[in-house]
Amino acid sequence: MLKNNYFKGWYFKCCTKNKTIAFIPAYHLNNSIKTASLQIITDDEVFNIPLDTLKFREKPLFVKLKNCIFSEKEIKINIKNSSQTIQGTLQFQKLSPIRYDIMGPFKFIPFMQCRHRIYSMSHKIDGQITVNGKQYDFQNGIGYIEGDCGRSFPKKYVWTQCCFENGSLMLSVADIPMLGFHFTGIIGVILLGGIEYRIATYLGAGLKHIGENTVTVKQGDYQLTAELIKKNTHPLYAPNSGKMNRTIHESASCTAYYRFSHKKNILCEFTSDRASFEFEYT
Repeated sequence: MLKNNYFKGWYFKCCTKNKTIAFIPAYHLNNSIKTASLQIITDDEVFNIPLDTLKFREKPLFVKLKNCIFSEKEIKINIKNSSQTIQGTLQFQKLSPIRYDIMGPFKFIPFMQCRHRIYSMSHKIDGQITVNGKQYDFQNGIGYIEGDCGRSFPKKYVWTQCCFENGSLMLSVADIPMLGFHFTGIIGVILLGGIEYRIATYLGAGLKHIGENTVTVKQGDYQLTAELIKKNTHPLYAPNSGKMNRTIHESASCTAYYRFSHKKNILCEFTSDRASFEFEYT
């Protein structure tokens, strides 16, 4: 059953060494008014396409908006209107899910403002998408899939994701309201050489530092730093009490630095120009 003042959306990121495109299908319910949308972010621009209906199932993931399908196996997109022609098919190979729900015990709390889910940390992509005549070839591309649901995005948060050689990572740090007080919620996964490292509030993670375009979290002897070096931001609509009337700014493909260490040992350290970043912590 759908709740009122509610949203549910999915994030399909597809990238190669020099191109990125992300698709965000979503539905929104505000004051009993149902709407749906598809936002598409490329390296150069963003498209917001309002739609009337959206159908979905979670297991296995399958989302259908008009002539578009987003699933665990593929993306099929066919949009033609007065200002956009976006068409193509991307096939996914085996997904890389995480070991258990990223929300941990928080998944059992019924009144969370926003819940996060990771469907795949990394998977191979093959196919092509054409956006207004510009062709995106994803032969041997890399994909990532996550989702969110709830009432609203956190007022203050940082989110970043990056696939890299031999791994993939995601980190979110947010101001979480609960029962009249606030706390800093942290969820993060580093998939490195087939080993999954998890950093989360429910595992004892804490915020060590947050400043302009940089964040460091620490959990025991593990420490992760993410720094946005060069922005490439585009405006996106985000949910506020189920209504998509908040504007956030995402760099779907930007330059970022990451460092993950255990005690004095650096497990991985790199700079990537295929990183994604949202820094809404002001």
